[in-house]
Amino acid sequence: MKLNSIRKQLVVALIASATFATVAFAEEMMKDCVMMKDGTMMVCKDGKTMKMDEDMKMPNGTHVMKDGTVMMGDKKVMMKDGDMMDMDGKMMENKPGMSGDKMKQKSE
Repeated sequence: MKLNSIRKQLVVALIASATFATVAFAEEMMKDCVMMKDGTMMVCKDGKTMKMDEDMKMPNGTHVMKDGTVMMGDKKVMMKDGDMMDMDGKMMENKPGMSGDKMKQKSE
């Protein structure tokens, strides 16, 4: 009997951990950002996604253009479909097969 009780507690703990991880991941993905989607630069703000209508300057000095060109100091790169940048100017990396959904931050 005692073993069944321990198993039930373990299952409850595992479910709670998985739920917490899912909520934390969803909150991470709800962050405001800019991203390239289907060849169009998009702005994600307050849970809404809209077409980027003007170039943006991020707090770290990075410039993001409507065409997907990113200027980081004297370095110029072009965003590709699925690429994302948070509103602080940090590029995010697309994991294979996730098309802009599950992103991890690139280390600097």
